[in-house]
Amino acid sequence: MFRIGYRTLKTAIGTAIAIAIAQQLGLEFYSSAGIITILCIQKTRQRSLQMSWERLLAASIGMLYAGVLFEVLGYNPAVMGLLLLVFIPTTLVLKAQAGIVTSSVIILHIYALEAISVSIVLNEFALMLIGISCALLMNAYMPSVDKKLHVMQHQLESYYKQIFHEFATYVRNGDSDWDGKEIAESAKLLEQAKSTSLQNIENHVLPYEDQYYHYFKMREKQFDIIERVMPLLTSIDRHVDQGEMIADFLEELSENIKRQNTADYFLQQLEEMQGAFKRMELPTSREEFETRSALLYFVKEMEEYLTIKSRFKPIEKYSMFS
Repeated sequence: MFRIGYRTLKTAIGTAIAIAIAQQLGLEFYSSAGIITILCIQKTRQRSLQMSWERLLAASIGMLYAGVLFEVLGYNPAVMGLLLLVFIPTTLVLKAQAGIVTSSVIILHIYALEAISVSIVLNEFALMLIGISCALLMNAYMPSVDKKLHVMQHQLESYYKQIFHEFATYVRNGDSDWDGKEIAESAKLLEQAKSTSLQNIENHVLPYEDQYYHYFKMREKQFDIIERVMPLLTSIDRHVDQGEMIADFLEELSENIKRQNTADYFLQQLEEMQGAFKRMELPTSREEFETRSALLYFVKEMEEYLTIKSRFKPIEKYSMFS
């Protein structure tokens, strides 16, 4: 279905406004103001500001080089090539390479006019300032992504809940018809959520601490542990009493994924469980020993999983995190 995106709409409006202003002021090459607006409208405010600064800096350098080389060596294609050989490396050194395209357009304006003067320089700077200002004006408002991130948070928690439920089922019964799709979906969602939360950070000009980003980073570390223990669980092919205790623990854990941060409670549960394991009789066979060793290692991994959670301290605004 055909759909006009928010950024596309901003670009169209900003370009029209920039060209209209430049044309109304009687500037030469007034359509270039629209090109500058198109190039400066980025996905986030920070990127727009960065691109605008780089283009303004590159334009200043380009006009300086053009004024010197064209006036000294003449207005011909060879000098144009020489100018670019000097100009492009300079922008790379100054980390203003984003301005190469727009500055090249300005240099070509000067080349076409075969002259450099105060009025021409002012004309080009006016085009840059109009284009940049319209782009920044269009990017002044960015729709909030908090609702989208909140939905992603709950979706990820539902995946984790199902994963631990399936872990409990497997430990208790020794088999499962689970296809593991929540693992793949969690990995995909984590990447999307981190990207969206980073975009949210870049939409703030001033330093901004985004708790969603830290939340998803925390969940990503936990996910690494989930991926590590999966092969371990599938290698367990013997039922022992410890397995039943761990299955009960996992079932309770899965039911508490969406609630307030209860990591400390579950860490205490693990500590008590390990104490109970030590009081049990020693294994009577190699198979039982291997199974209990695997389960003990699993408990250690779960301890790390919960420790990661306990270190996450959301501010009150984000107290729904669990």
